[in-house]
Amino acid sequence: MEAKDKKAKKTEEVEEEGSEEEEEEETFETSPALLEKYKTAAVITNDALKYVISLCIPGADIAEICIKGDKKIEEEAGKVYTSKKCKVTEKGIAFPTCLSVNEICGHFAPLKDESRKLVEGDMIKIDLGCHIDGFVAQTAHTIVLGANAETKKVTGKKADVVIAARNCFDAALRLVKEGNTNMQVTKAIEKISGVYKTNPLEGVLSHNVKKHMIDGDDVIINKETNEQKVVEHKFGKYEVYVIDVMVSTGEGKPRETEIRTTVFKRALENAYSLKLKHSRQFFHDISLRYPSMPFSIASLEDATSARVGVAECVNHDLLHMYPVLTEKSGEFVAQFKATIVLLASGALVLNGLPFESTLYSSEFKIEDKEIVDLLATSPVSYTHLRAHETSLHLVCRLLLEKKKN
Repeated sequence: MEAKDKKAKKTEEVEEEGSEEEEEEETFETSPALLEKYKTAAVITNDALKYVISLCIPGADIAEICIKGDKKIEEEAGKVYTSKKCKVTEKGIAFPTCLSVNEICGHFAPLKDESRKLVEGDMIKIDLGCHIDGFVAQTAHTIVLGANAETKKVTGKKADVVIAARNCFDAALRLVKEGNTNMQVTKAIEKISGVYKTNPLEGVLSHNVKKHMIDGDDVIINKETNEQKVVEHKFGKYEVYVIDVMVSTGEGKPRETEIRTTVFKRALENAYSLKLKHSRQFFHDISLRYPSMPFSIASLEDATSARVGVAECVNHDLLHMYPVLTEKSGEFVAQFKATIVLLASGALVLNGLPFESTLYSSEFKIEDKEIVDLLATSPVSYTHLRAHETSLHLVCRLLLEKKKN
């Protein structure tokens, strides 16, 4: 999902070489340290995602889960790249933990007094991200609370939209490779979602990412309309994309709501001398903690002061907003997201969880041979980061491999 009014746009003891500009021009082959930072961030996102899913039980409070998810990301990021030789000064949250339920499309990280509790049957979209030295990995996953393959399999339109979204997502991951175009992905999403009588959500973009940039100019649009179009482009070697696929049982036209916006990102292109003391302190704090990445005011220690500070900052265009959008009541939205790197050897998916297909049953089936063949191809590897490997295990393994070489 997009920020509102956004303008166009190996680990420990591995030393960075050259300036920031020079580093961005280096490739993963010439500077393996760059890829390892993405990988480390990706491991942390998967760990955090699994942790958040474990917290999703009937009666659990969404605000508390989001705060715990953010703390998990920060704690795990604090365990890596601790050596002064690493020269990694920034690491942590690249996108705050959001739990968007049922018709809520995204960006729901409520304040404690505006939260709600989870109930069995909720369709929950969990979205979060981590960065190491500005190199971003984001992921999202959809679950249906209480689903059980033996006793409570998900059926009907809930199953249809989750299966549709996952097949669209899997197709996208196979199509994002050097030489293909962004419009090939968009067309596949449209074709697959139609099979399940669902619609791709409008306004969703998958961006290329770079150091300190989560929303690069090269994008894949989830659904093209007369009003929403993007420039067609070919995917290139050494590019990194966050693939974000969202599908709805409704019309696919998200609407703004009266739900308070809590997710923001600094508008680095703007400046203003704030008048209120609370606003100045708030802006100072977020500039130190989140100089270029999105954040949630719900995770700040003084949420009350944040409410005051954020208002003046928004009024003077110092922050980009990520508003809470919804479909019509009674509809369901599913989302899957992962970070993919285009290497010389092919595409590598850095994060994302396996799909538990046995939990869902749909009356619809893909018959298009081209799509069937595409989905039948060997999936790009989710397990390059070894199965069940934690961020600390990754650091240890990479250091041992480095010593062997």
